[in-house]
Amino acid sequence: MIHISEIAQHDGKEVEIAGWAYNMRSSGKLGFIQLRDGSGVIQAVVSKADVTESAWEAVQEITIESSVKVKGLVKKDDRSASGFELQAIDFSLLQKAEEYPIGKKEHGPDFLLNNRHLWLRSQRQRAIQRIRWGITKAIYDFLEQDGCVKFDSPILTPNACEGTTTLFEIDYFDETAYLSQSGQLYLEAGAYSMGRVFDFGPVFRAEKSKTRRHLMEFWMLDVELAFVNWEGNMDHQEALIKFVVQSILEKYSDELKILERDTALLEGMNKPFPRLTHAQAVAKLKELGSDIGERDDLGGDDETILTQQYDTPIFIEKYPSEVKAFYMKRDPEDESLALCSDMLAPEGYGEVIGGAQREDNHDTLLKRINEHNLSPETFQWYLDLRKYGAVEMSGYGLGLERLVSWMCGLKHVRETIPFPRMLNRLYP
Repeated sequence: MIHISEIAQHDGKEVEIAGWAYNMRSSGKLGFIQLRDGSGVIQAVVSKADVTESAWEAVQEITIESSVKVKGLVKKDDRSASGFELQAIDFSLLQKAEEYPIGKKEHGPDFLLNNRHLWLRSQRQRAIQRIRWGITKAIYDFLEQDGCVKFDSPILTPNACEGTTTLFEIDYFDETAYLSQSGQLYLEAGAYSMGRVFDFGPVFRAEKSKTRRHLMEFWMLDVELAFVNWEGNMDHQEALIKFVVQSILEKYSDELKILERDTALLEGMNKPFPRLTHAQAVAKLKELGSDIGERDDLGGDDETILTQQYDTPIFIEKYPSEVKAFYMKRDPEDESLALCSDMLAPEGYGEVIGGAQREDNHDTLLKRINEHNLSPETFQWYLDLRKYGAVEMSGYGLGLERLVSWMCGLKHVRETIPFPRMLNRLYP
């Protein structure tokens, strides 16, 4: 038995394929069945004259999403997506599916999300999930080439990275615990051990947000780089995104076509990504009609407006320190600014990466912890890192679903993850 993706290697040969029937039609004594097996799609042509009576009866019985097994001769067919078709000599029905609830008619998002376990079988959803895997694999490849080591940070944590209001609290331990919103703080410990480290896994944020960009559970890449400042941090992010985009263009062109993704912008990622200070971004936004304040963080609408002006991702750097986390190092030329950056994807997609240089001075970090009304005792281990060989260090976090959303050209992040967890959705 072979996979459909291997079909080109068997031109003119007899093979056996198992899969699901996602479409079929009959013309007299011929049956035309579109088969998928997860690796690809191919049409099997069954002639009543070429198969047994029981096999032909099975062809007449099949329904959408029935599981089947087909033996046949591989023949070239330039009209098909795979470039081949299967001339069947035997056909068996493994399981006849009940009437499939997702038809060719239009369905609303709630219906499709309630049937997410079945919706994932559609051609579009398969393409999205394959690209998601391709992005993940490209990220691993880039980081491995760069000398980064995967360092797994805990999901259960005793403290917040940025603020307890956005965390899910766990009532189990003798002390308060939370589901992690980022592995960053633990990664810094890893970087002091191995120099360049990353983690990649699920994180959780209890924000009461219902926008097209928000999920309660999502996958985050966190990277920490010892002996790197905030500018080198942006260089690293830019190189990563260019590598990922090129990899997807080379390996997933068929999936991008299924999604009808205009790849022109993706193909133009080889030029430098513009870098604007927060002050420059605010000035530009005001010119474009935004009422953003001089010291305000950028909201979703601001990011959308700004990124529609560019055909590549852009960096916004040096935000006001009061809108950023306690661990970010301040700009030595202006203490009111943080040495941080956000990478915003073009076409209105907004933030996909947030990063910063870390505060490496023990006493300054302790001061910041107190300023944010956090417990120094809870962060004692984190403060310890500044006692034993503190160095310049930077890092960033990349939201996988937001990157998938941009690269696939999706309108809502809910399609980017197999089973989305949103403010009002926990099923299935």
